[in-house]
Amino acid sequence: MVMSAEVMSGTTTDVVSKRRLGAGVALGAVVLMMAGASAPSPFYPDLQVGLGLQPWVMTAVFAVYAVALLGTLLVFGSVSDHVGRRPVVTVGFVLLAASFALFRSADAAAALFEARILQGVASGLLLSTLSAAVADFERPSRPGSAAVVNAVAPMVGLAVGAVVAGVVLQLSGDAQVIVFDALVVLSLMLATGVWLAPETAPRHDGLLASLRPRVAVPPAIRGLLASSAPAIFAGWATGGLFLSLGAAIVRTELGADSHVLQGLAIGALAGAGAVAAYVFRNRSARATTLYGTAALAVGTVLSLLALLSGSSTAYLVAVVVAGTGFGTAFFGILRSIMPLLPAHERAEVFAVIFIVSYLAFGVPAVVAGLLTPEIGLAATTYIYGAVVVLLSATAGLLRWRSSH
Repeated sequence: MVMSAEVMSGTTTDVVSKRRLGAGVALGAVVLMMAGASAPSPFYPDLQVGLGLQPWVMTAVFAVYAVALLGTLLVFGSVSDHVGRRPVVTVGFVLLAASFALFRSADAAAALFEARILQGVASGLLLSTLSAAVADFERPSRPGSAAVVNAVAPMVGLAVGAVVAGVVLQLSGDAQVIVFDALVVLSLMLATGVWLAPETAPRHDGLLASLRPRVAVPPAIRGLLASSAPAIFAGWATGGLFLSLGAAIVRTELGADSHVLQGLAIGALAGAGAVAAYVFRNRSARATTLYGTAALAVGTVLSLLALLSGSSTAYLVAVVVAGTGFGTAFFGILRSIMPLLPAHERAEVFAVIFIVSYLAFGVPAVVAGLLTPEIGLAATTYIYGAVVVLLSATAGLLRWRSSH
C-alpha cells in the first residue's frame, strides 16, 4: 500500500509541530524550575531578621537544597532514560509545587528547611531529565542548539526568579503569598502540560540497576569532563555565593535596602550569563570556555574591589562581568561534551555534570555561612572570591593547554 504525498506531508508536519511543542515545554520547564530556585533568595534577609536566625542558618537553608538535589541525582539521575521523560517531569513538578506551598507560609526555620529539601528533591529529578529532553528535541538542521538552550534557559530562569521576587517584595506586603502561589500554579500546569508533548525516551530495561547510587561517565568523555570540572566548579560556586549571600551583601555591606536592588544583584549575574552564552553560540567551545573562565576571575576581582569601595553601582557592573563568565564557562563545556553523547546516555551524563555543579553550588555556601558569624560577611566574601579566582585561573589554564 502506497501512502499519498498529501498524507505523508500531513504526517511529517504533525510530527514537526509536536516536536516544536515538546521543545517549548522543555524550555519553559527549565526556566520555571530555575526561577523557583532563585525566587526565595531576595526573601532571605527579611526572613533572617523576622525569624531571628543566625547567618549560618540561612546559608544552610540554601545548602540543603543542593544536598537534597545531589542525593536525588545520584539515585534517580538516569531514571528518565528507562521510564520516559514525561512521568519524571510530572512527578518533579508536583513535588516542586508542594515545596512552593511550604515556602508560601513558612514562619520558622524548620519550615524553610522542609521547603528547600523538597525543592531539592524535585529539582534533582528534573535537572537531568529536562536537559536530556532539550537535547532530544534538538532540530537536526540546527546542531548545537540544544547546548545553547541548556546553557541559556537556566540562567534566564535564575534571573527572572530573583528579579521578579525582588520587585514584588518591594511593591507588596503579601509578596511571599503572591510569588509562591504563582509558582505553585505554574508548576501544576507544567506537570499536566508535559503530556501534550511527545515522549522521546521509550521505556526499556535496567530501571532497578539504574537506581544504585553511582557516578558513571562514558570512557569517551572522561578526560574532557575531568579537565572541565574546575570551570564548572568555579562558575557554580559563583552562583552559589550570589544566591545564598548576594542579597545580604547588598543590604549589609553596601547599605542598599531596596529589595529590587537585592534581587537585581542576583538577576544581573544570571541574566548576563544568559546573554553572553547566546552571543557566544557560534564560537568554538574552547574559545567560549576560555572567555568564561577569564571573565569569572576578572568579574570576581572587580566585585571584591567594589565591595571595598562601598559602591553598589560598581558592584552591579562587576556582577555583570562575572555573570558573562558564569554563562559562557558552562556553555563552552556543554558544547564540548554534548556532541559525544548518544541519546541513551544523556540523562546519566547530565546527572554527573549537575552533581559537580551543585557540589560547587552548595558546599562553599555552607562553609561561608559557618565563617560569617566568626569573621564577618565582608571577610567571608573576600575569601570566597579568592577561591573562585583561583579555580577560574586553574580552569582557564587547563583549557588553554587542551586541544579540544
